[in-house]
Amino acid sequence: MRSRPDQPTPTSPEAPNHVLEFPGGYTRSVGPVIGRFLSELRDGRLVGVRTRAGKVLFPPLEYDPDTGEEVTSEFVEVGPAGTVRSWSWVPRPLDVHPLDHPFAWALIQPDGADTAMLHALDVGARAEGAEAPRFLKTGMRVRPKYRGRGKRTGSINDIACFEPEVTMINSPTRLEYDLRAGRALDRFLEGVSQGRLIGHRCAVCEQVIVPMKGLCPKDGVPTTEEVEVADTGTVTTFAVNNLPDPRAPEVPFVSAYILLDGADLTMLALVAGIPADQVRMGMRVRAAWRPRDEWGRSMSNIKWFEPLDEPDVPFDAIKDYV
Repeated sequence: MRSRPDQPTPTSPEAPNHVLEFPGGYTRSVGPVIGRFLSELRDGRLVGVRTRAGKVLFPPLEYDPDTGEEVTSEFVEVGPAGTVRSWSWVPRPLDVHPLDHPFAWALIQPDGADTAMLHALDVGARAEGAEAPRFLKTGMRVRPKYRGRGKRTGSINDIACFEPEVTMINSPTRLEYDLRAGRALDRFLEGVSQGRLIGHRCAVCEQVIVPMKGLCPKDGVPTTEEVEVADTGTVTTFAVNNLPDPRAPEVPFVSAYILLDGADLTMLALVAGIPADQVRMGMRVRAAWRPRDEWGRSMSNIKWFEPLDEPDVPFDAIKDYV
């Protein structure tokens, strides 16, 4: 070890800088406890040591910090997954930091351990000065990311960082199937192909059911009496959707339950032609039909429902359909 005065600084010519230097590095014996810990790290494993009181210390210590007693010789493999106990965000890393993009210093307690270790937590933030992501929180689950086997030297740096456990995936999903319409649905779609909306009237409760189902959902009796209803109606309730849908003109869009004039059950459909934040309960709407040469036996003949220039229906008149 040597200590030498460096060149005086321009701002303080009377007080030179001093440098404490260990040529070749500072070397010390790590002992059997820390040595076992570092050897296991080199092999990609996390181990702690058990105290006489039964706690598992991680990283291992030679003495129990609570009692000062020597630890036992029982080593316990912990992790590799662990839990973040606390963290501090680093928006602009320095050259001496382990990562060159925003990260967190975190106290991480591996499964099976009773104490935690401070290490870098990489959450994938790449923008300089980025704020901590919302999902970064105390209690999140993480795993170590080791350096390549040929680059491990038996030091804490053999763990490059910790990373969040994978808790969600996004997989492309597509399901194709053929639906064979029953007699009631087949008749309803035949009407739609002609630009007509047809329902069934129940002989018991006299409600008009659109689309027709062949039975009354309230009384459970078969229905056969056909009733044509209007393509105008009233929005009873609705939802604003922020996920894309190929049927919708834009995002956000509105899906709503609409009580068609002459019907007694609501029907789910899209609402467009008005900003999503202006759709309201009681709003009057009309079906927007596609050009006739595009019609088929499908509800897609109606693109969506658009607002009518009519007064809203009072809530008391539709409250039973909400």
